[in-house]
Amino acid sequence: MKNAGNLVVLGSINADHILNLTAFPAPGETVTGNQYQVAFGGKGANQAVAAGRSGARIAFIACTGDDDTGERIRAQLVSDNIDVEPVSTIAGECTGVALIFVNGEGENVIGIHAGANAALSPALVEAQRERIAQASALLMQLESPIESVLAAAKIAHQHQTTVALNPAPARELPDELLALVDIITPNETEAEKLTGIRVENDDDAAKAAQALHDKGIKTVIITLGSRGVWASVEGKGQRVPGFRVNAVDTIAAGDTFNGALITALLEQKPLAEAIRFAHAAAAIAVTRKGAQPSVPWREEIDQFLHQQE
Repeated sequence: MKNAGNLVVLGSINADHILNLTAFPAPGETVTGNQYQVAFGGKGANQAVAAGRSGARIAFIACTGDDDTGERIRAQLVSDNIDVEPVSTIAGECTGVALIFVNGEGENVIGIHAGANAALSPALVEAQRERIAQASALLMQLESPIESVLAAAKIAHQHQTTVALNPAPARELPDELLALVDIITPNETEAEKLTGIRVENDDDAAKAAQALHDKGIKTVIITLGSRGVWASVEGKGQRVPGFRVNAVDTIAAGDTFNGALITALLEQKPLAEAIRFAHAAAAIAVTRKGAQPSVPWREEIDQFLHQQE
């Protein structure tokens, strides 16, 4: 029996080391930054936290190292309303790390060491078969081994669990995987990587969306930064604008959007309304620093939307 409204997120956990700089260093250059912080991140964990804080009933399939960071992250996830039972501790491995520079414009460059994230094997996915089968939706990204993402998508597809994929970081994907996806949420770069179509305006977005529909994906949501998103269901598309805010830091904006979007869809909100809810969550997140520290709670999102009316 399905647990209606239950969400499973499969993905990465990182400790983000963030340094703010006026400008990115050139090769061989040393620059002095300010505001160094360590914040918990990783696309999987960010999306899990966004879903947990925005009201989803959620379990998280992931791996941490057997280090102090892993323990601290697990405790943090529990406080964000996430079931961490499927989070495995990998002996002799460190928790994933991201080294992030943020410049004066709020743009970022990132280097990642996968650490324990690389140990999220198909066998660990198989151990969670029942959980995936009983969920209403499965949300994944691409910081986990691709064969494990595929294994989870197959289980979900067999059991009519909605498969949502945020295809980030950008890479080409096998058609076998895309055919199992129900909802995909690429940004312009990721959409181009998957379709070969450069997305510079709404017409391009519509073409890229159609190319993804042709691969078997029913719902395509292409995020367009400050211009909002192009949302297309079985070829019928429209642009849904976002909210104007003063961004200080775009880290985890996309992750917040994804977690909130799936939460709203699981509450049976119509797609346009779910996107508006996700836009609101992301808008709040970009006004704050860091990945998970910037993710808003449900009351904040509802209040933000109320103020927009």
